[in-house]
Amino acid sequence: METELEFSAGDLARLRFAVSPLWEVGTSFRLLAAGRAHPVHRRWIEQVRPRVAAAGLDRDRLAELVPCDGYVPDFLNPAPTGPAPTLAEELTALRAAPAERIRRDLVRLEREQGLSLGPRLRALYDEPQAQLPKVAEEIETYWQLALAPYWARIRAVLDADVLHRARQLAEHGVAHLLNDLHTVAGWEGATLRLRQRRRGMSRAAAGAGLVLVPSAFTGPGLLTRVTPPDPPQLAYPARGTGTLWQPRPTPAADALAAVLGRSRTRLLAELEIPAATTDLARRTGLSPAAVSQSLTALRDAGLVSAHRAGRWVLYARTATADALLTSRAPESAEPSPPAPPGRPEPTARR
Repeated sequence: METELEFSAGDLARLRFAVSPLWEVGTSFRLLAAGRAHPVHRRWIEQVRPRVAAAGLDRDRLAELVPCDGYVPDFLNPAPTGPAPTLAEELTALRAAPAERIRRDLVRLEREQGLSLGPRLRALYDEPQAQLPKVAEEIETYWQLALAPYWARIRAVLDADVLHRARQLAEHGVAHLLNDLHTVAGWEGATLRLRQRRRGMSRAAAGAGLVLVPSAFTGPGLLTRVTPPDPPQLAYPARGTGTLWQPRPTPAADALAAVLGRSRTRLLAELEIPAATTDLARRTGLSPAAVSQSLTALRDAGLVSAHRAGRWVLYARTATADALLTSRAPESAEPSPPAPPGRPEPTARR
């Protein structure tokens, strides 16, 4: 099936990019729920799935709202208000979703899944404003367990994609940008065509403009959200996702150890994979007390971030720490030869 979305000059003037935490929540949760091995995200899945299961998130509201396949309720992806909203900002918009939109989305979810709503989603249907905070709380817990410790790395990939696309737009125009976005997307005249889309999409059923959302977890396809009066959203696979979880070399580790000490540098190197204090103690041979003391110092220095969700406290390297560990020292310039004995050093003329 092919669908078309026509654009006016005003729509093109409103075309923009946005990095959305909630899009990454939904797409990554679906990936975990699928229960399959994944060639790109295997390392992340192996680390995150046990934590999500231990927190019970694989059996709660979020698991019912985000099925392994098919429709995901549109109220989970409110239109981003800027180029890079925070999770807190997006959750504020989610909590403000109109009751009629939530009920309409749940009816569609029930119809497309061919299953009756469970007790939790039925309560959400009956009392949206009372139940939405519980959905937001689950999303926040999932974020802290599954995405926040990795967000600096994920965000770097998403930002790099936006910069690349923005340069395409500036150098070649809208047609080139949209034709290069994905193999199923094509621009012709003033129309964006999307092939292999299950449902139709028309400008009459969409708001003005277009929001392009790069994602690390969408998989090979395109995902859309069309809920007027919001602009349509098009989530697409970000460039560079294939290398997202590859181990990074740390050429500056020895030089950094001379400043921080070997134990703290070792901890930073181990935090290539976010971990709890007990995990780091087991992997490094340091005592839990020594690990905790070092992590506090590294966090105070802005090199480590802490992410709490229930009984879990996960530590992760910050972008600053990544830059310090992966940078290479510049080659030193050859020193100038000393002045001959008895002759003064040259002075600059005024």
